Amino acid sequence: MSGNPPPSILHPHRILVRGVNWLGDAVMTTPALLRLRERFPDAHIALLTHEKLAGLWSRHPVVNETIPFSADDGIVSVSGKLRGGQFDVALVFPNSPRSALEVWLAQIPHRIGYARPWRNVFLTQAVPMRPGLVVMRKRSASEVKQLVAGSLTHHVHPPQSACYGGRATRNTPSTAHQIHEYLHLVATLGAEHTPLAPLVFVGEDEIEVALKKFGLSPIVAAGQPVFALNPGAEYGPAKRWPAERYIAAAREIQRRANAVCLVLGGKADVETATTIAGSLTQHATRNTFNLAGKTSLRELMAVLKVSSVLLTNDSGPMHVAAALGTPVVVPFGSTSPELTGPGLPGDARHKLIQSDAPCSPCFLRECPIDFRCMNGISVERVVDAAMTVIR
Repeated sequence: MSGNPPPSILHPHRILVRGVNWLGDAVMTTPALLRLRERFPDAHIALLTHEKLAGLWSRHPVVNETIPFSADDGIVSVSGKLRGGQFDVALVFPNSPRSALEVWLAQIPHRIGYARPWRNVFLTQAVPMRPGLVVMRKRSASEVKQLVAGSLTHHVHPPQSACYGGRATRNTPSTAHQIHEYLHLVATLGAEHTPLAPLVFVGEDEIEVALKKFGLSPIVAAGQPVFALNPGAEYGPAKRWPAERYIAAAREIQRRANAVCLVLGGKADVETATTIAGSLTQHATRNTFNLAGKTSLRELMAVLKVSSVLLTNDSGPMHVAAALGTPVVVPFGSTSPELTGPGLPGDARHKLIQSDAPCSPCFLRECPIDFRCMNGISVERVVDAAMTVIR
């Protein structure tokens, strides 16, 4: 854009935010949305989101309107949903060409997003790569093997380059975390870019209904500790701490805390969750509830809100729990807590555990060697971490 910005972008009445498509990423956009609302307290903010995530935004104070779309909706269909909205500005959080094309076809006059190949022509303001950006690049199997053999140096590249290592070092920029990606984008509209903790909301009435549905009301009313397990992860098996270790950790937490265990997960996690819940039920006298595949997103939020702690892989529910104020304990292997960890970076309530595997993080879906990053995280470390936060 050239010259002085028009009033419709300096003081927009109706703002469209094109949301991201994954649960964890959506939670990480909430600091930016909170800053956007702070900057434009009277604006109508609409969020275009995949229907699977629509529940996340129910009752959220930032969002006036949610515009859902399904996996079957094409670009023309999605843009048609927007065309009558009379939006002044569109903020495009995803970096895909499609997301920029959607708002261009909707004829929204001001369209702001990051500059990326094949999409800049659809934006009126293509924002350059932000200072402090660290790009997550998958290692090759060859690199993993060389690191393990000691023939390749493990390091973190400077900003605006590929990230090979996720542990904080003097070379890791303080703005490496993904939440800064969205904060930098809303700052182009004059919003404050200082980070806030991610935040989502669930009502007491929703909690009451969910607890009653799953038979948890008497347990919570009696004040018995409730801890949750989330053994799945969408991205792939390299992010999943082994199921047998979840079982061992859960047994010990149940024993030490006299706690009820909730086993959570989506439909893809039902088999693993059933195995874990079955083992816990067989070997423990305390209650275990298998809720995998049975909760809506709002119900998941409700049971996470009443949990004392969530033991989880790096996943969407990890981010949701932290944003609800529930402490999380997370074994990290193939991914980096410095880049996509839960909550506000540095929040001491959350316990993020890594092994000393030289190839971690690799950002791969499957381990090409012996899964040492996760196998190197012991049950004892995880249980001790959980016991420091369980309430």
